[in-house]
Amino acid sequence: MPETTIFSHLSDISDLAPSLPEFDQQFADAARARQAQLTKPPGSLGKLEELAEFLAGWRGTAQPEIREAQALVFAGNHGVCDRGVNPFPQEVTVQMVANFEAGGAAINQLCQLSGANLSVVPLELDRPTGDFSTGAAMSEKECVDAINLGAAAVSTSADILILGEMGIGNSTVAAALAHGILGGDAKDWVGRGTGSDSDGQSLKARVVAEGVKRHASLSPMEKLAALGGREQAAICGAVIAARRARIPVVLDGYICTAACAPLLGADPRLLEHCLIGHASAEPGHKALCAAFDKAPILDLGMALGEGSGAALALMVLRGALSCHNGMATFAEAGVAGG
Repeated sequence: MPETTIFSHLSDISDLAPSLPEFDQQFADAARARQAQLTKPPGSLGKLEELAEFLAGWRGTAQPEIREAQALVFAGNHGVCDRGVNPFPQEVTVQMVANFEAGGAAINQLCQLSGANLSVVPLELDRPTGDFSTGAAMSEKECVDAINLGAAAVSTSADILILGEMGIGNSTVAAALAHGILGGDAKDWVGRGTGSDSDGQSLKARVVAEGVKRHASLSPMEKLAALGGREQAAICGAVIAARRARIPVVLDGYICTAACAPLLGADPRLLEHCLIGHASAEPGHKALCAAFDKAPILDLGMALGEGSGAALALMVLRGALSCHNGMATFAEAGVAGG
């Protein structure tokens, strides 16, 4: 990766936005002009047209293509699981990573179908982070190391980046990051995760509230270290590296979106190149999407994680560009009305 994607301190990220590449309205306008000449009523492809324009503006071409799609799934383990917030042991994270590597998970099937090159990146699974309810989950160095690992995993030759995660306990971490950055009540950010019952959700809400109160005075990026996990930090690093390379990013559902809440808190401009792949069934995701001012591409009632919703959304993006680039214009087709 270029040296500019490597960070030494969390404060390096907080001040980064003004130096990053911006959306190129010239190419988005050119894409919109092309849409107006295609053999269809104006606006009849709805959001597909908007997505084509979004990709044009970020890729710097009126007719963008997705030749290389990269999917990254980051995996981590969490000390907060010692509080009993998850019904499954952390060994499941290791087992699921092995399942990803063997090709047996949902994300494997969806990446194969959507044409994404999948890489799974485990992050010190034998060394969980600290329990954020009693102390910081990570030191600044540990957090920055994970951010840099996420940045280094991004292929700068990719045309689109799909992001996902795996980690027992990370729905609790997601709730803590969302609550810590956006406020509200802890219970509003807590859902079932991997199968918590009502008592389990109540416990998660209490633990989240304790952790957020403990770390309330910190800056948004400091809260990433205090409340987050290595996979959340790596997602942030990948988002920033993609922005430097003008690669649009598709975030998965609740946990992946919440991982970027510290970036939102630091400077919303850091996320301008991101799309949200799907609306998670986790109850806090709707409020997160509203805070990000981004409408999910799909809403299928999913809450699996792994990048599964983002991989499905990639097929919609491919459809948008297939129509945008492949349809004939009125002049080419000899159809009146153009």
